Amino acid sequence: MNKYEAEFSNIVRAYRKRYMGKGPSQVRTTFCNCWAICELEGNLSPIEKFIATADEGKQMLRAARTEMVKEIYKKNHPVEMEELLGVNFLHVFVDIDIEADRGMSIFVFDQDIEKKYKEV
Repeated sequence: MNKYEAEFSNIVRAYRKRYMGKGPSQVRTTFCNCWAICELEGNLSPIEKFIATADEGKQMLRAARTEMVKEIYKKNHPVEMEELLGVNFLHVFVDIDIEADRGMSIFVFDQDIEKKYKEV
């Protein structure tokens, strides 16, 4: 992970904490073409882990941690990401494995950030 990927990871963690009350304990980012691919671990709060002990709870949490996260990014444009990378944010794809407490977020930008920030 280069310094831009590391800083992007910090922005994702802070953004999630600000708008969701808890950020992931670990974020690893990889730039690939116009995508920033983030692996997120330690997403769930203690109460969410308890809720996940029931099948209905797992379904509810997965919906909350995917659809609601996408809505948060629509309503709260991630300006910090754009400022760091000098590109425009277009969209985010989100998924989570509740049992493993691991998630993926793929941020799509209007330029090739891999080429722009590839370390020489």
